Amino acid sequence: MATSASSKLSKDVKQRYMELPQGDKVQAMYFWIDGTGEGLRCKTRTLDFEPKSIEDLPEWNFDGSSTYQSEGSNSDMFLIPSAMFRDPFRKDPNKLVLCEVLKYNRKKAETNLRNSCKNIMSMVENQHPWFGMEQEYTILGTDGHPFGWPSNGFPGPQGPYYCGVGADKAYGRDIVEAHYRACLYAGVNICGTNAEVMPAQWEFQVGPCEGIEMGDHLWAARFILHRVCEDFGVVASFDPKPIPGNWNGAGCHTNFSTKEMREDGGLKYIEDAIEKLSKRHQYHIRAYDPKGGLDNARRLTGYHETSNINEFSAGVANRGASIRIPRSVGQDKKGYFEDRRPSANCDPYSVTEALIRTCLLNEEGEEPQDYKN
Repeated sequence: MATSASSKLSKDVKQRYMELPQGDKVQAMYFWIDGTGEGLRCKTRTLDFEPKSIEDLPEWNFDGSSTYQSEGSNSDMFLIPSAMFRDPFRKDPNKLVLCEVLKYNRKKAETNLRNSCKNIMSMVENQHPWFGMEQEYTILGTDGHPFGWPSNGFPGPQGPYYCGVGADKAYGRDIVEAHYRACLYAGVNICGTNAEVMPAQWEFQVGPCEGIEMGDHLWAARFILHRVCEDFGVVASFDPKPIPGNWNGAGCHTNFSTKEMREDGGLKYIEDAIEKLSKRHQYHIRAYDPKGGLDNARRLTGYHETSNINEFSAGVANRGASIRIPRSVGQDKKGYFEDRRPSANCDPYSVTEALIRTCLLNEEGEEPQDYKN
């Protein structure tokens, strides 16, 4: 199993230093989305006080030419603190700080999708949109081989691994447990985990979150997962189809509801929203992975519990549909629906914004409306 060299360093030696008092100083680790729209970057600064709110945190900058975000001749970019969490690696009073990225001219970077999402969410806050996202991922060695798989072959076929128990069924549970506890410590709204259908594939769920918090908390959970995996010497992959062939892909199923959907008679509003989504399928496919649908095309084949990328479908308790209405929702006539199309590497800001634009702002056509004009 290929693990990183740094994971073999003595954690006991490191712990001696981590237990040293830090006086009245606080370490704030700023993290942000890089120019790929998928990768995360981070760096740390020392503060002379413990920040109590996001307003207490100073802006910062970084070299965008090294993160696929600018040219070397004009490379300074701004980090705008946007959400703050407790740091589960350095512990209190230290912080993790999710940042938006602005270019040298103070305009949002191309992969800063939070800025637009926040504006859209502010337009519908009276409808109290709730989201829950089910993040699937695959644990890989540093050589790209799935964790626990035979070095020159494949494990047994899918069947015993989903929610599996036992050394021959659950590959990498230590990582999952460490990530879960780290998220709880940080204040991330993580609500569950389970082993997935493909061995070495897992899922965690975040939510319910209202509005912009969905994207903030999912990105924070992803950052924490990458850091936990770094300690174990392995890699968390959000590739939608990491292993070709007869293996399940990885998605990020998104559950959505409004106040009206959650109240008695809410099924009518759910059905209305699904009708709107049916007329805007390609727009959502483009919004649901960082490559405009190309990544998802490898996953949404109509097989392995997916819908076909070229067709829109909906149904009660149907895991092969684009949109699934849970059976309990069909019985209670209220609740939420699940959009099963987003890829594991989607940007949650893009996904949640698209749902609001179509379902609540009643946009039509294949292009998003510009509300600034």
